[in-house]
Amino acid sequence: MANLKSIKKRIVSVKNTRQITKAMKMVSAAKLRRAQENVVAARPYAGKLAEVLERLAMTQESDANPLMVKRDGGRALLVVVTSDRGLCGGFNANLSKAADRFMKERKGDFKEMTLMTIGRKGYEFLRNRHTVRKHHGNIFSTLSYQTAALIAAELIEGYLAEEYDEVFIIYNAFKSVMTQDITLEQLLPIAPKAGDEDEIGTEYIYEPSKGALLDELLPKHIEVQVFKSLLESVASEHGARMTAMDAASKNATEMIAKLTLIYNRARQAAITTELMEIISGAESIKG
Repeated sequence: MANLKSIKKRIVSVKNTRQITKAMKMVSAAKLRRAQENVVAARPYAGKLAEVLERLAMTQESDANPLMVKRDGGRALLVVVTSDRGLCGGFNANLSKAADRFMKERKGDFKEMTLMTIGRKGYEFLRNRHTVRKHHGNIFSTLSYQTAALIAAELIEGYLAEEYDEVFIIYNAFKSVMTQDITLEQLLPIAPKAGDEDEIGTEYIYEPSKGALLDELLPKHIEVQVFKSLLESVASEHGARMTAMDAASKNATEMIAKLTLIYNRARQAAITTELMEIISGAESIKG
């Protein structure tokens, strides 16, 4: 039978762990609400901007802007968005494995594939498996639109300099506290879904011109898409951590119950043994 002191010590240790997991769940729940509000607020703007670009794309040539030109250079960049911290279930591992799988599956389609990682966990997983061109860490604690704009400017600058010919981004899209969907999107070249020209409907007057609007809106579109991806990832991280810490707290409670039962049985066995020794000693004295 296990030593009573070691069992009691383990019970105390598990109780302390449960306090930590409960606290982390409460912190993530508080942060999740704000992160979810930010995501919900960003989605309509990103959707409307994409709609405007689609309308413009219906009447413009594919080479109307350098960011819309498709090249055959065969160099690709994958932007991987994970978190800087762990303890959030399979949030980081699943996305990192999906990025690794994408790089291996599409390796034959490009002559060179490199990575840009956002978040420490993805960088640590992928740095020894693929070439990491650039890493951004510790940006989520002070995440702002300006940060996303700087990252977007790096991507645009590299694309225009023909350092890479296609840019993809992979991140966890927030669906609910329990559900985060791994999402892969192409950022560059920008290829808005062109619909039927009969669907254009109302004819607008563009000032100063459609080309000038594209020059202004396309970089803004990249900034918004990067920012939305970061917001989605932050909300997904808190949802995943909240779920993971809730499961950890429940497991700790079950473990405490099992250890308490073992402790009580061991204590009962020890008391019974002591009683038997006392009785045996008393009987031997009488005899």
